[in-house]
Amino acid sequence: MGNIIIGTEAVATGVVTRHELQRWYRPIYRNVHAPKVPAPTLRDRAEGAWLYSQRAGILTGLAAAALHGSAWIDDDIDVELIYKCPRPPTGIIARNERIAPDEWQALSGIPVTTPTRTAYDLGRFRPDHEALGRLDALMRARPYSIDDVTALTLRYKGARGVARLKALLPYIDGGAESPRESWWRKLVIDSGFPTPATQIQVVDENGAHVRFVDFGWPDFLVAFEYDGDHHQSSRAQYLKDRRVLPELRRLNWHVTAVVKEDDPVLVINRLNAAMRARGWRGTVQIPSYAYAARHRAEIAARQEKFE
Repeated sequence: MGNIIIGTEAVATGVVTRHELQRWYRPIYRNVHAPKVPAPTLRDRAEGAWLYSQRAGILTGLAAAALHGSAWIDDDIDVELIYKCPRPPTGIIARNERIAPDEWQALSGIPVTTPTRTAYDLGRFRPDHEALGRLDALMRARPYSIDDVTALTLRYKGARGVARLKALLPYIDGGAESPRESWWRKLVIDSGFPTPATQIQVVDENGAHVRFVDFGWPDFLVAFEYDGDHHQSSRAQYLKDRRVLPELRRLNWHVTAVVKEDDPVLVINRLNAAMRARGWRGTVQIPSYAYAARHRAEIAARQEKFE
């Protein structure tokens, strides 16, 4: 606290002069300033948004998730506040929502929704293609009770987005290591496969650790691995993958490995063939090619920021 200031307040109390304010600070919101160097972080912008609200707002959404330690959140996201403000400035999303005293806490002096309330808001307001990934990432960083989130859906029955959130709650799993991995897991479940386990430890015949696979079905020895950019850009990771895959095959594991550009239709067909070869006899709904086209468009539009 202290690097971000309300301009008029700081000048009036002698924290800075008008000249120092103009020379050393930059406005991030109206009358809210941050030092010119270094560039404001998400933490700085979140504090600035709270100051903009005259210290009346409560941080929620992705900004709150980031302050709770959730990963995969960019510094330039819009900061969401529970705060009545019909015309918030660019960079702030104000939500005129009810919130009870047990649904927020102070983090470094800033009011922030609890992990449970943060999950409640993420599941209601994030786009469908990323909501589960955000909920998984928050669960990984700050475990919360699904029952407690469900209790909030009853407390605010009929609130915007509650039905969407309730549909996601059974699938939240803090074992997911990236939002895109969560996306693939949800697609697999929606396609008709059994709910997979996450972060499965594979050991050899002597009980020695071989690898944790992203998710899969130990009863069928079928694993699903999502290879993000770090697998392709890191030589060390690439070599590690090359060395472990033959060992997984020797242990009779079938691994379906995908990258972000893979066509969901082809991937589900491959996974279906692998599961049936191992004795699974369920019914699969193959995604439509329109769904696959939307997936490819989404990847292109987001420029891979949501890995």
